[in-house]
Amino acid sequence: MNRIGNQLKQEAGKKYLRYQVVFLCLVLAFLLLIIWNVNTGSTHISVKEVLEIIFRRSGDETQYAIIWKIRLPRIAMAAILGGALALSGLLLQTFFRNPIAGPFVLGISSGAKLMVALMMIYFLERFHSVSSWILILAAFAGSLLSMGIVLAVSQKIRQMSALLVAGIMIGYICSAITELMITFADESNIVNLHGWSQGSFSGMTWDNVQIALVVVSVITVCVFFLGKPMGAFQLGENYAQSLGIHIKRFRVLLILCSSLLAACVTAFAGPISFVGIAVPFLIKKGLQTSKPLVVIPATFLGGSVFCMFCDLLARTVFAPTELNISTVTSILGAPIVIYMLIRKKS
Repeated sequence: MNRIGNQLKQEAGKKYLRYQVVFLCLVLAFLLLIIWNVNTGSTHISVKEVLEIIFRRSGDETQYAIIWKIRLPRIAMAAILGGALALSGLLLQTFFRNPIAGPFVLGISSGAKLMVALMMIYFLERFHSVSSWILILAAFAGSLLSMGIVLAVSQKIRQMSALLVAGIMIGYICSAITELMITFADESNIVNLHGWSQGSFSGMTWDNVQIALVVVSVITVCVFFLGKPMGAFQLGENYAQSLGIHIKRFRVLLILCSSLLAACVTAFAGPISFVGIAVPFLIKKGLQTSKPLVVIPATFLGGSVFCMFCDLLARTVFAPTELNISTVTSILGAPIVIYMLIRKKS
């Protein structure tokens, strides 16, 4: 008995050590990417000048404007929205019990994109401006519409592979309608709409950061409260029901939280691919656990790191030409998804 107890203690010690190492690596990568992103751009600003501008609020006016009005809001939004997108993917994977499920693959991001484009065209043509809250609500409505169609299809199709194909087709239909609307929109609005529809963190403001932070923070706290039910649900519906969890209500909450997170990302940055699939997989692989209370914060932090790194590549690889963020996330995320499919098949 003592030997078994010692073995269990050693295994628990190794597990917690692994958690600490993963979180430490994520935090260090997060801090490194903040410094790297702030110090990188078409205008070179030394680390010393950056520190003076950030902490002392002093320095050259042009450099001050570049740091505080362009780079820092963009970095903050990449961190907030990247974490939100990864967390949205984790919730969908829990709901469908499949690691390939994600907001982009299931067409949720495309549905949100369609409604946001519609609102942008309508308000920009008539009022020349549109509120961020309106865009978030429009994206939420679009994501719920797409999710409703996917759920309706899931009642008829039990195979997950066929359901994913249906989600991809829904995404293509929504994207096609969006491109048609952009094609016939006013010329003054086409440039902004086209850039946004491809996914980008450029042009972010502190007002955008505040709104996104409020929305994402509230939903993330709600997701933490769903941590224990998620852990029980992973062990089976019967087990979750035996613990007093209302399965239908729990599923609704998963869908609402996931849709709101994906909607917030799409409203501000457009559709971004593969983050919601690749990041949760990498985090679970690193932690070697699917315990929600551990995976949820790690997934959010991992999504922030992934999107900050991708945004850095998008800005610098072909500078001064900037790539769309979805281009970079697809290049880095698609091989991970292919590996997941091969691994699952094996």
